[in-house]
Amino acid sequence: MDQKQLQECHERIKPFIHNTPVLTSRLIDQMVGASVFFKCENFQRMGAFKMRGAANAIMQLPKALQQKGVVTHSSGNFAQALSLAAQSLGVKAFIVIPKNAPQVKKNAVKGYGGIVIECESTLEAREKEAKKIEEEQGATFIHPSNDDAVILGQGTACMELLEEHSGLDCVFAPVGGGGLIAGTALAAHYFGNSCKVIGGEPLAADDAYRSLKSGVIETNITANTVADGLRTHLGDRNFPIIQRYVDHITRVTEDEIIAAMQILWERLKIVCEPSSAVAFAATLKEKELLEGKKIGIIISGGNVDVNRLPFSSLDS
Repeated sequence: MDQKQLQECHERIKPFIHNTPVLTSRLIDQMVGASVFFKCENFQRMGAFKMRGAANAIMQLPKALQQKGVVTHSSGNFAQALSLAAQSLGVKAFIVIPKNAPQVKKNAVKGYGGIVIECESTLEAREKEAKKIEEEQGATFIHPSNDDAVILGQGTACMELLEEHSGLDCVFAPVGGGGLIAGTALAAHYFGNSCKVIGGEPLAADDAYRSLKSGVIETNITANTVADGLRTHLGDRNFPIIQRYVDHITRVTEDEIIAAMQILWERLKIVCEPSSAVAFAATLKEKELLEGKKIGIIISGGNVDVNRLPFSSLDS
């Protein structure tokens, strides 16, 4: 994947995405000791960066395959992203969702035009059902993060950030399945000026950190983190990009994630989800190394249950 492919991807998906705002805060700058620029993908269509990759992946399919639809298995942001992208492009989207997923997520997918197919909550059941739809409907499976077209699409967020602020020294992005940080790393490599990319990852789900150390894709036995969007592991398409272009990954505790999320809500006045706060938490943890620098942070999404905020007091 090269510079030209990223540029072509951006032009392709522009009619279907928002060029999201970049926000700053003088108090946060003082807190970090650096100039911090937040690329706010919580203002993206369907509320997360994943709209970019979903749109590009569908648009890269031949028309004959588009007419047969697309399928994925997800109960998170990608389920909504693929549904909305497909609806925008006049394509059917079949979304395999575990039966025990919150009804609000199923309703959101349906609201974006996705066709919901429920299954048991195991990965094996999800993959089996998706495969069945591929065979019966002729739909094309699109992976939420381990897909070249998806990775390129996610990289356009960092492209836009660097177009607006070309002199960034580094960009922090959260790490889950690896699509966002891989795309961010490609964009920083091709459009930045010696711009490093640093990942933020929950200590409770640190498979990417361990993967970079060991050189092979590691998995998590448990992933008990408030950053529910980062519980997935890397894939064979994005891991080599991460190995080559990501400087390092910083792990953060649950308390650090929640504290960072609260600061973002209070100081930027935005709704962001815990997974988004992980990159900022990593920035705060590394602030001694960032003094006087220009820092970009990808706020990955804002799809959060406002009735269950992790920093809310039950007594208030």
